[in-house]
Amino acid sequence: MRRGAIYGSLPVPLELNIPFTRVRRTVYFGLVGLTTLGGTLMMTAIVSAQGLTLLECVILALFVPTFACIVVPFWTSVIGFVLRVSGRDPVTLDVTGSLKRPLPRGQVRPRAIPKTALVIPVHNEQPELVMARIEAMIQSLRKVTLETDSVHVHLLSDTRIHSIAVAEVERWMELQSRYPDFPIHYRRRDLNEGRKAGNVSEFCERCGYDYDLMVVLDADSLMTGEIILHLMDLMEANPDVGLIQTLPLPALQRSLFGRLVQFAGALYGPVLAFGQAFWFGDTANYWGHNAIVRLRPFRDHAKLPVLSGRPPMGGQVLSHDFVEAAFLRRAGWRVIFVPDAAGSWEEVPGNIGAYSRRDRRWAQGSLQHLRLLKGERLHPLSKVHFLLGAMTYISSLLWLLILVAGTAYVLMPSSHGVTVAPPLLIKAPLFSLLIFTGSLLFLPKIFGLIACLSNDRDAFGGALRIVVSVVTETVFSVLLAPVMMLSHARFVVEIMLGQSVGWAAQDREGSDLTWREALRTARWPLAVGLLWGGTTLLLSPLFFLWMSPIFLGLILSVPLVRWTSLQSFGLRSQAAGLLLVPTETAPSDEIIFVRAAKDALSVEHDSTETEANGHYVRCAYTTTPRKSYHV
Repeated sequence: MRRGAIYGSLPVPLELNIPFTRVRRTVYFGLVGLTTLGGTLMMTAIVSAQGLTLLECVILALFVPTFACIVVPFWTSVIGFVLRVSGRDPVTLDVTGSLKRPLPRGQVRPRAIPKTALVIPVHNEQPELVMARIEAMIQSLRKVTLETDSVHVHLLSDTRIHSIAVAEVERWMELQSRYPDFPIHYRRRDLNEGRKAGNVSEFCERCGYDYDLMVVLDADSLMTGEIILHLMDLMEANPDVGLIQTLPLPALQRSLFGRLVQFAGALYGPVLAFGQAFWFGDTANYWGHNAIVRLRPFRDHAKLPVLSGRPPMGGQVLSHDFVEAAFLRRAGWRVIFVPDAAGSWEEVPGNIGAYSRRDRRWAQGSLQHLRLLKGERLHPLSKVHFLLGAMTYISSLLWLLILVAGTAYVLMPSSHGVTVAPPLLIKAPLFSLLIFTGSLLFLPKIFGLIACLSNDRDAFGGALRIVVSVVTETVFSVLLAPVMMLSHARFVVEIMLGQSVGWAAQDREGSDLTWREALRTARWPLAVGLLWGGTTLLLSPLFFLWMSPIFLGLILSVPLVRWTSLQSFGLRSQAAGLLLVPTETAPSDEIIFVRAAKDALSVEHDSTETEANGHYVRCAYTTTPRKSYHV
């Protein structure tokens, strides 16, 4: 352990004491259970008014798990909202800020700096942008620490395209020449065993003995030097903590879809995250990036199993992060979520097509987690994380089935030989249930809006712009929800039928989709919308109006996919003051630096770069790196 010094507005180490853990979870799951029971009783009264038919039993059986899936985030957001507006830390329940007592700017204090590796696994990424993010973090760290040789950067490449690999070395050597006093290492594997998790695991086995801590980053991750040192402080002050996860907020989005996701994450995300941290306690989850881990226990206890059988449900675990957190907790190490630590960002796919491709991989990994529910000595809450992660996708299939069953219930002749009238006309209890369900779905948005208006309105463009942006985001989320529901339902069916997914580079930057690409992306939602909606309109125009939000999103899916992918639409919304977030109104130095790199690369692509077979290409030359290793 080396001695060093830091200066600036940095937090003093504080023990993470988590009081009333059992009480928190008892209250939370009690509220979830009682609310689910109430909704189930309401639905039972509706469908059994004249006796239960087989179809009504199916509807009721589908309703219970789907309703529970909206109750869980509702009560999470209620608790998060209370904590946000009351100024309480969700982990310790102290007054917010007690974890972040700042030092006056420029004041220097000695502290022990543990040897820490900043690990960035990459796979066929754009080297310029990867290096720009690394450089932004190096500059940020140099502002807050006087000793940088205790923090090493490790770029772990699994790149398979030769031209990109050569460009990685080129950009790495340029970066190293600009920061000769900052240790920056580069390694590329010949065999990509275990994908990203295997990449990080190989580093832990090869180099992990040289470090105390490891900050895990994605290729699109960005963190400030302050938050990195804050995490190091917390790990030092809490030797029984094995992993601390931050809340990475979406940033640097340009397309309309990306800015919608970015706005929703910035406005609603903190409320939900505060609630999660409250009931997670010492058994939080891990999202695979923007987190710090204690290397020795991670290396010793977080090795992934190879599931028996063939993919998609067997073989390598695709979603490694949940499993690694569960294994750390099983070994007795606390896993903490700190959502109030500002300065942690990520980027998201810029169009629905790229977003869905990422979700397809996540869906397969989440369903694999169901096979681990019987794992020995796993903490019960770790199993809850597995189950909720899988239900994120399974619930879409259940919602689709309940909507189809509900349509059949209304349109098919009853046992008396007549068609059941639309429930809007004859069943007041259903009206109450719909209002109840709608409240569970939309109140979390209201909580985020109120919390923002109370604390951060200027950072989001002012009260009026925030309200208009919330309405805009809500309209798009309602229209896109059936498209995503159908996509997730299809993913689950494909996995059940044995269709696995490959490992392709993520489309992190996104691109404007052509009409043909939009049609290819949304062909199934469009076909289902036309068939389902057309049949309903023919048999019951009134019920078609009742279901119009679902049908409208499906029928308009192609233009929605096309228009939301356009960067011009996103930039126009920004120019109009809509969907603004703090990284746009008051960007940090790190955000400004990476944004400039993205702008420069965009100009360079317009003038000199080409696309070949869908991959990024640069002029290649061979070189022998000075501080690299190859395995």
